[in-house]
Amino acid sequence: MNSNEIFDMFNKGKLTGTGISFNDISWYPHSKFEGVEMKNIITSGETGGKFSFHLVKIAPYKKIGLHIHENQLETHEVISGKGACKISGKEFEYEPGTVSIFPAGIEHEITAGSEGLWIFAKFIPALC
Repeated sequence: MNSNEIFDMFNKGKLTGTGISFNDISWYPHSKFEGVEMKNIITSGETGGKFSFHLVKIAPYKKIGLHIHENQLETHEVISGKGACKISGKEFEYEPGTVSIFPAGIEHEITAGSEGLWIFAKFIPALC
């Protein structure tokens, strides 16, 4: 099974208790980073601002550039593809099964490899 097939299976998932299928939620381009798309699985409006969950896909060799979330703890679960994550200047390999946790205020960036990169990202409190 290739990376796209693995992610396609995840993308057909559902949010328990809501009947919402991930497939029914639209992708949108990231406002700052070219080649990055997001899908909001659950947002601030549905959680009272407590948390938000997002699917993120990064095109081959594109990246979410260096940035900081001042107020949110952020987690990544790599679903498919390969790449790298730089956290406070240290680089870590991203591959399926990798989990990263960034406390608020930690500088980080993510770069996709030749296959692209698919991530399940969570923010506490909600990003949007």
